[in-house]
Amino acid sequence: MIKRFLMLEWKSFFRSASFGKSLGIKIFMGFLSLYFIAMFLGMGVLLFPGLKKMYPEQDPLIIVNSLLFYWILFDLVFRFFFQKLPVMSVKPLLTLPLKRSKVVNYVLGKSAFSFFNFLPLFAIVPFGITLIYHDYPLVNVLIWMLALVVVVLIINFLNFIIESFSSEKELSFLPIIVIAGGFYALNHFNIISFNKIIGNAFDTLYNQPLLITAPIMLLVLCYLFNFKILRQKLFLDSGLKTKIKEVNASNLEWTKNFGDIAPFMQLDLKLIWRNKRTKSSVWMLAIGLLYGLFFYPQPTYQNLPWFFVFIGVFSTGIFLINFGQFIPAWDSGYYKLLMSQNIKYEQYLKSKFTLMAVSVLILFVLGIPYVFFGWKILLAHFAAAIYNVGVNTHVILYGGSFNRKKIDLSQKAAFNYQGTGAVQWLIGIPLLLLPMGLFAACYFLVGFEIACLVLMILGIIGIVLHQKLMKFITQKYLDSKYKMIDAFNQNN
Repeated sequence: MIKRFLMLEWKSFFRSASFGKSLGIKIFMGFLSLYFIAMFLGMGVLLFPGLKKMYPEQDPLIIVNSLLFYWILFDLVFRFFFQKLPVMSVKPLLTLPLKRSKVVNYVLGKSAFSFFNFLPLFAIVPFGITLIYHDYPLVNVLIWMLALVVVVLIINFLNFIIESFSSEKELSFLPIIVIAGGFYALNHFNIISFNKIIGNAFDTLYNQPLLITAPIMLLVLCYLFNFKILRQKLFLDSGLKTKIKEVNASNLEWTKNFGDIAPFMQLDLKLIWRNKRTKSSVWMLAIGLLYGLFFYPQPTYQNLPWFFVFIGVFSTGIFLINFGQFIPAWDSGYYKLLMSQNIKYEQYLKSKFTLMAVSVLILFVLGIPYVFFGWKILLAHFAAAIYNVGVNTHVILYGGSFNRKKIDLSQKAAFNYQGTGAVQWLIGIPLLLLPMGLFAACYFLVGFEIACLVLMILGIIGIVLHQKLMKFITQKYLDSKYKMIDAFNQNN
């Protein structure tokens, strides 16, 4: 049965309409994985001699055990944001004479072979071999290594338990941030020394190998709890029952001032406010607006004027980036219906452009108080705002013509990576790195004011050529229309 499940996923991968783009992003992720493997491998090899050199009077193993608390805490938070439970299209299987337990066991078993679980081994194994080489007891070291592997798997299944309880809530990442931050604070201020507790636990386990049964039992309990949760959700009608809410219709009469694109703007605003995934774009506005407060109060960044433009582009363009990168995937659920209507595609795209351009202007105005940290910051933000309106809006609309990933608007908003493909990774180069690199080059060659002027000129050129650029972008969308319809009809 496992062989058949693997065969189904293999066919699903190669027969997908987004196979080419998925393959491209997987190749990129492969190189990224090799980088992290090399980093962990180097850490595992150099950890023992490095600690021995820094702390010659202490046992490197005891030092490592005392630091495991920070690793466990970081690993749990990192997995919550980036690791998702591996899924397969199970609804067609539920009509067949297959036990649900087999499907659930396959999904959970597949999660155990995640890259997140293998990566720590590249540090654990070399460090363990080094300990054996320095005459540490073989059995004790092997049990210690096994305990770390078990802890990795416990974190793996514990992450899915936390995810299952928070997936239906808005801002679901807040509980894990509060809990992890609370544990770190309690340890940092010596209220409860978790690093000593966990360090002593691993020291005891190293000296008493039979205690390995305790983490193994905890692993079994986490697996069974995950099994119970998934099995309860594995029904054909599990996704049919929805919560009934009273819809509070907002007055959007002001959008009529935008002329023939008003109906599209109204639809976009309603879509943003009524769905979990799109509503996150609104909450991200606050993050973008306050982004500069992480850098400007620090004297170090006051001496890096070339960095101001990056913060300016990000701060004034947070909605543009967060919402615009998934155009037209936001409408993928009814894209076929939309394309069957007698509408002008240029009006559809112009409404998106207007929404993004207005958001840039509003965020710039709200960010004017940054002048408190210096007039150069305000000037950089002004140049970045013009660049966003004239250049980045067109860039992100053009990039949307390559989107082939469907988005389910009913899914949770926080750290949901559905719909993310190679386009979303590559679009960051012209959006952020290009203006930052151009500004830095002009700043070092000519000066700060001229660098701001160059960005403003580019933005103004984009605004002047707006009509021609929109016609070019519209034609690109029309050429890709049927490919998008075919891709959005598939379950990604």
